[in-house]
Amino acid sequence: MEEHQSVGSWRELGRHMGTVLVLAGGVLVGAVNIYLTASLLPTAVAEIGGERLYAGNTTVFLTAQVVATMLVGRTLSRRGNIGSYLLGFGLFAVGSVVCASSPTMPVLLVGRGVQGLGAGLLTGLGFALVYSALPRRLWVRGSALISAMFGLGNFVGPALGGLFAQFGSWRLAFAVLAAASAVMAASVPRALPKGGRTAAGAVPVPLVSLLLVIGAVGAVSVAGALSGEAVTAVFIALALALVAAFVVAEKRGRVRVLPRPTYQAGSALRWLYLTIVLLAVGVAVETFLPLFGQRLGGLPPAAAGFFGAALSLGWSASQIVSSSAHRQRTVRRLRVAGPGLLGAGLAVLALLQRRDAPLPLVLAWLPVLLLAGAGIGLAMPHLSVAAMAGAPDKEEGEKAAAAIATVLTMSTAFGAAVAGLLVNLGGPSTLSSARCLLLGFAALCASGTLTALRADRLAQRAQVREAKAEAGQTAGQSR
Repeated sequence: MEEHQSVGSWRELGRHMGTVLVLAGGVLVGAVNIYLTASLLPTAVAEIGGERLYAGNTTVFLTAQVVATMLVGRTLSRRGNIGSYLLGFGLFAVGSVVCASSPTMPVLLVGRGVQGLGAGLLTGLGFALVYSALPRRLWVRGSALISAMFGLGNFVGPALGGLFAQFGSWRLAFAVLAAASAVMAASVPRALPKGGRTAAGAVPVPLVSLLLVIGAVGAVSVAGALSGEAVTAVFIALALALVAAFVVAEKRGRVRVLPRPTYQAGSALRWLYLTIVLLAVGVAVETFLPLFGQRLGGLPPAAAGFFGAALSLGWSASQIVSSSAHRQRTVRRLRVAGPGLLGAGLAVLALLQRRDAPLPLVLAWLPVLLLAGAGIGLAMPHLSVAAMAGAPDKEEGEKAAAAIATVLTMSTAFGAAVAGLLVNLGGPSTLSSARCLLLGFAALCASGTLTALRADRLAQRAQVREAKAEAGQTAGQSR
């Protein structure tokens, strides 16, 4: 008889509406901010200068965001659910106010760093509280909704940023973000359950892991901003070496960012996280799709921007449908099929690239992008829940949930650098750059099928061992 997992309904999730809105809203403001700021920066530079520090905006924000996701456990243990969320929204609001009032680019960078700390904390808290604040049968629905906020943010952010930039109101955009954050913070005490603080004291800071990740994110962000292929490759190699050092330090250390089972032999958790990386990294191609739409397809900027967000739209929409799957066999198939669909979609899109492409061919990009994005949405909520369920106790489970945010934010940084490298390798021809980028990411994302299969095999072996152990205990008691 086929096993089923308990999946609550959207109506049941609606009974936790206050909690869900806070969790989803916290992720959404950070996701919107990334793409909104990218649209606003040219206007800001024209007013306050600092063009040499342009690329530093992304580096500072992403580094601070990753660091904050790694400190979610410590923050929860000291401040509890409500205090942690108030801190996250507060940091994001203060950072937005600093950005809105910045007289120079260095001040803007400070604001971006504070924003990143708040956004990272809110993202990590979102996944951690899905684990602790919702019943297990609602984990898939909650994870799907929160993950969909990344896709929605990628879709809404550029549109809002372009609108504010059109009227030269980049400062007003940051002020609106600060106001939105303050409104959500006001609802936190009523919406969230109290608790989360650990009586045994604060969780220690994983200092070594923290420094290694900061170095890796910094190296990959610098790589993404460089134009020379050789130098870019050196910085990516440095980043990978630092990630390898992070894994060694985590495996040997007593204080970890990732849950303990990640490093145990026969655990599926490491393969689940790696599959999440290979799925999420595919979103990096969105940065260049508007450029290809304009130069190869002759699209106006507004239409080209919509094509750039189509991948995220497919991601967001498909997660809502995917979260209804409850048969274990179906869930396993979705986790494996997701990376394959994403890779296939990007490969087909590469084949559709042409110089001076006719309009019907350009319009065919849209359904391909939506299907490719659906690959992320089909698999992501089930991968997130599998990671949460892969920890042996509540403390490790919360760490496993919060680590999803760390993995996602690091994927964003690495994906941006790899995308920049592939585009440069394909240059100077825009057509060659487009094909190099899309085919490269198609292969990278499709390899997630292999990691998902590995995770499923290990999980099934663990279930067999547990079933045999329970049968042995039952037989022993019957004697």
